[in-house]
Formats: sequence, C-alpha cells, structure tokens
Amino acid sequence: MEKGAKQNISLQDLMNALKGADNSSHPVEGWNPDYCGEMDMIIKSDGTWWHEGSKIKRQELVKLFASILRKDLDGDTYLVTPVEKIKIKVERGHFLITDVHSEGEKQNQKVFFTTNLGEYIKLSDANPMRVDTHSSTLEPSPYVTIRGRLEALLSRSVFYTVVDLASEVEMSNGKQLGIWSFGSFFPLGPIDSHKI
Repeated sequence: MEKGAKQNISLQDLMNALKGADNSSHPVEGWNPDYCGEMDMIIKSDGTWWHEGSKIKRQELVKLFASILRKDLDGDTYLVTPVEKIKIKVERGHFLITDVHSEGEKQNQKVFFTTNLGEYIKLSDANPMRVDTHSSTLEPSPYVTIRGRLEALLSRSVFYTVVDLASEVEMSNGKQLGIWSFGSFFPLGPIDSHKI
C-alpha cells in the first residue's frame, strides 16, 4: 500500500492484533510489518488521544496504543503490531509531562518526570531534554525523550518548575540557562534570549 493512502482501520482491528498482550511497552523497534495505511487518529498537544473526531476516554485503551507507538526515521509516527504499521498524527509531543520531582542541587541534582500516562522518566543521557525555541516569539517548547524517537512535551507548569531548578553555566557559545540531572547538563537556552 502506498504510504499516503488511507485505509479504514478500526480500533477493534488494532485491539485484536494485540490480543493476549499486556499493556507494558512492546518491542516495536524490532517489528517490521507491512504499512497498512493511515488512521484518523491524533495525539493532541494536551496529551489527549482522538479517533475520528472523538476523544478516547478509556485510559487503558490509550495506554495500550501508547505501548505500540513508534516514530520512524521518516519523521512520522505509527502504531505498530507484529503484523500492521498504521500512521497517525501528532500535534506536538507523543506524551505530556505533567509532574516533576527533584533531589539534590546543581551538579548533584536528580530530576524525575511523570507523563500523562503515569510513566516515570529520569532526566539523563538516556532520556535527554531539548528545547525548541520559536524563531519570532522566542517561546520555548521543551521535550524529553521517552523511548526510541518518542518525546514528551513538558506542560507549562512543569517547565516553570524546571526553570526554577535551572543554573547558569558558561559555555563556548555564551552563558546558558540549563538544568543538571544525573551528572549531565541540559541547556534550556541562552540567558539573554530566554523567555517563558
């Protein structure tokens, strides 16, 4: 099937393909099924999942779909089972960071995030943070890598907390505001251009 083609794929078809599987993360990076088309499903910037214009309200169903989510090198996001690969849309992040907890200070600091699906992530080299800054408004969009190429957008309130935990560090490109976690420094941006 052509990559841009849409196919009428139902939620029930996906659930049947995962019958008997638990809701933990599946080895989707190792699965290479045929492309089956695009589903009318979108993950909105507030972390909610929508199918055919209706919000998916069952958290268990959202968690199941999140467990088979994969972003490929082509930049597109797919629901992947051993036998199907279905393209979906994502407004911003695949997940939303809803809470942050920290221990220690500066270089000894350890930062932990919680996603909208209750997953705990430690900010580290394995799960780094990056900040995209809008070129004209300078508004930051902070993301944390969850797994593979999947990222979570930090909610505004969490980002404010992260900024409160931040330190100034002199780097080769000038003073940077950033956050230490598990021995690594994650820049939020230059001091003189940083706005929240």
